[in-house]
Amino acid sequence: MQGQYDKAFQAELRDLMRWRRDVRRFRTDPVEAAVLDRCLSAFSLAPSVGLSEPWRVISVESDAARAAALANYEAANAEALAGYGSEKAQLYAGLKLSGMREAPVQLAVFSDDDTPKGSGLGARSMPETRAYSVVGAITLFWLAARAEGLGIGWVSIIDPVQLARDLDVPAEWRLIGYLCVGWPEAETKTPELETAGWEKRNPALFVERR
Repeated sequence: MQGQYDKAFQAELRDLMRWRRDVRRFRTDPVEAAVLDRCLSAFSLAPSVGLSEPWRVISVESDAARAAALANYEAANAEALAGYGSEKAQLYAGLKLSGMREAPVQLAVFSDDDTPKGSGLGARSMPETRAYSVVGAITLFWLAARAEGLGIGWVSIIDPVQLARDLDVPAEWRLIGYLCVGWPEAETKTPELETAGWEKRNPALFVERR
C-alpha cells in the first residue's frame, strides 16, 4: 500500500530523528546552494492551518545584519545568565548556546500572522496555530538538513522584537526561530545540554488517560 514503509526505512527514520540534534559547534565551510535549496524545499511539504503557509524565511547574510543579530543574542544571553543562582549560573556560563559566529548559513524564520492565504480557516479560534505551522515546517527542514549531513542550531536567546526591527520585516511578522545552519564539528546522538549536565531527557513519553 502506498504510504507504508518497510521496517528498514522505519528504523532509518527513527535513527534520523535521533541524529537530528541541536548543533552549536559548526565548521565554517560553506554550504552549497543546491544542498540548502533541497533542504528548504521541505517547507513546501509542511502542513499548515487552513493551507495558509504562513512561514517567511529571511537569509541573514550581510555583515551588518549578522552583527546586529549577534549583539542581540549576547545582550539576551547576559540577561539570562544574571537570572540564575550561583551554581546554575556557573554551569550556564560554560555552555555554548549559539553557533552564530561560525555557522555559514543563518536564517530568521517568521510567521505572517495576518496572511490572507487560507482565509482564516482553522485559525479564528486558535490564531497561534499559524505559529505552530511554522514550527512544523522548521522540523521538516531540520530533518531534511540532517539527511544531507547538515546541522541546525535554534537560537531562542534573542529579543524577537529587536531582531524584527533590525531585519526591517513587516510589523505583522512574528519571529519563530533564528536558525544557524552548517556542517557540524562532530556527530552525536546525545543532546549537548545532557552531556554538559544541564538536564536529562525523559526516557519515554507519559500519556495521561482521562
